Amino acid sequence: MSDPEEKIIKIYDGSRPVEEDLFERNWINQLAWSLVVVLCSIVVWFAIAIVNAENQRHALITKQCADPVFKGEVDMRCLQVVSSRPHWWEHLWYGITHLRPAQK
Repeated sequence: MSDPEEKIIKIYDGSRPVEEDLFERNWINQLAWSLVVVLCSIVVWFAIAIVNAENQRHALITKQCADPVFKGEVDMRCLQVVSSRPHWWEHLWYGITHLRPAQK
């Protein structure tokens, strides 16, 4: 190689990534994405729990699962499969927006 080519190679050699340090901080990125996945999973789990609890609460308040044999009792099988509102998101919305009990 000639002298000018060596100067150009030395100039551009500094812009090449250092391969030893290229993947050194990969675990930080993996930790961040792992936290995102875990937190999203927890949010989904809480949303499902709120929907189920609000569905059963609304069914109890509207007396949709009254036991036909024993008056004043609740049919537990009905309570597990009842759909007290047309859509699941209505339960979620009501459960999130009505955190405090109604004042009497």
